[in-house]
This record gives sequence, structure tokens and C-alpha cells, in this order.
Amino acid sequence: MIETGIREKSVALDHEKLDVYHVAVEFVIVADGIVEHLPRGRGYLSDQLQRAALSISLNIAEGAGEYSIDEKARFYRMAKQSATECAGILDVCQRLQLLEEKRYVLGRELLIRIVSMLIKMAQKTR
Repeated sequence: MIETGIREKSVALDHEKLDVYHVAVEFVIVADGIVEHLPRGRGYLSDQLQRAALSISLNIAEGAGEYSIDEKARFYRMAKQSATECAGILDVCQRLQLLEEKRYVLGRELLIRIVSMLIKMAQKTR
């Protein structure tokens, strides 16, 4: 019989062991808060930010599960590209005065951490 809803702490998937994955999930939460505060008519920014933010953590998870060094590096590079895309979206939101400074700074800090970790991880896999 399979039990659901109970997560055994001693067993973790590869991506769950990575700090960058947890920071990326935290950014998804921050991005969700940003999207909630965007005014009507800015759906294009909301959709793009949500997709790119989720893409960071999903690509990290996929990369962590790969056995091939080249594939790991490829997924980590894609995650980095999504993170820099999110940074661009935050910049646009800020320039359009759609984003509180506090949310901008928090999102940017998380993205800088994510990008710096992913650069090191992609280089390690070479």
C-alpha cells in the first residue's frame, strides 16, 4: 500500500539536496507575490514572469536528475537563462513603476544568488 502526504526526511531526491533549488522555489513565491500586485492589463508580464520563474526550479530539478555531465550543464544553463529573463522582467516592471522597491530588491537579490550558484554548477560539470 502506498501512503501519500507523508514525506520521509531521510530520503531526498537529488534536486532537494541543492541550495540553489530551494532559493529558486523561494523566488517562485516572491514572483507570485509580484504578479498578485500587478495591475490589470499587464497579463503579458504576469504570464512571462510566472513561466520563467517556474522554469528556473524545474530546470534545476531536471539537471540534478541527469547522469550525463553535458546534460546537467545544459539544464543548469537553461535555469540561468530563465533567471536572467526574470531579472529583465523585474527591470521592466520597475521602469513602468509597477513594482514596489522592496519586492524588486528582494527578487533581484534572490536572482543574483541563483545565477551565481548556477554559473559555478555549470562550470563544475565541464
